[in-house]
Amino acid sequence: MGAVPAPLSPSGAHDVREEETAMWLRVLGAGAGGGFPQWNCGCPGCRAVRDGSRPATPRTQSSIAVSADRRTWFLVNASPDLRAQIDADQDLHPRTGRDSPIAAVLLTDAELDHTMGLLLLREGPGIALHATDASFETLRDGTGFLPTLERYTQVERHRVVPGATVALHEHLSYRAFDVPTVKKARFGGVEDEGRVVGYRFTDTASGRTAVYLPGVQEITPAVHEELAGADVVLVDGTTWTDDEMITMGLASKTARDMGHLAVGGPGGSLAVLADLPAERRIYVHINNTNPMLLEDTPEHAEVIARGVEIAPDGLEVEV
Repeated sequence: MGAVPAPLSPSGAHDVREEETAMWLRVLGAGAGGGFPQWNCGCPGCRAVRDGSRPATPRTQSSIAVSADRRTWFLVNASPDLRAQIDADQDLHPRTGRDSPIAAVLLTDAELDHTMGLLLLREGPGIALHATDASFETLRDGTGFLPTLERYTQVERHRVVPGATVALHEHLSYRAFDVPTVKKARFGGVEDEGRVVGYRFTDTASGRTAVYLPGVQEITPAVHEELAGADVVLVDGTTWTDDEMITMGLASKTARDMGHLAVGGPGGSLAVLADLPAERRIYVHINNTNPMLLEDTPEHAEVIARGVEIAPDGLEVEV
């Protein structure tokens, strides 16, 4: 397959001047797997969302949309909440008939909370899907989503190679980069390279960049270089402490065991993000157990005080 997909629709909701160049990122879902509240969770945050006893904002599962013109949009990950996310975003609505402004889906990995939404796109005439070899392998031989989807619609496969720059649309390109993570036994046999990637998006007219990194186990020097060189960063904020879910009696694994770096503490991601030169530093992929989702907590106040944002669903960032 070629590197540049043909958009499924040229139409859009905004009257954008031809000479205007910018890049927009829309946070469709800022929650981690299960969303906030999670259907089977009675943790303090989930209870607060349900009963309104403390300030907390619901969030759907992690995904963003990217555009260079606000007419053609590219999804990064397709969450189980995708249908509701499209309904909530006017720019993603079909313009006429079944003419969608969604041109392609890019995957950071093959996790269920990032790929179940692919099956919701089966009614379309086709899907341009960008993924690494490792993700395609899991979608084919692990979850079986890919052969299932291909029984309903055409899937145009685009191989994502970490380090390679891809022209995605006029004035918009991406480059994926490898991210440290853990190997999960449930889908054994998947090669190490490309199991989890982050994306650097570039407005090629202005040279401005944004990094989307919803899952990271460790901020290595290579990952730090990617973050430090971006104008805007959206980064994994899954848990506040590494043993958060164990302490709450909700899981037997640490955040690191699940492939995520905790936010708080001396070795946490907040210390790194607070020192980045980026104009905006934003947490996404936030688990329902993370106390920073409760807006009256010291953890929430600490993040804001250090100049880092906690993304809600619907947040739009112009780069």
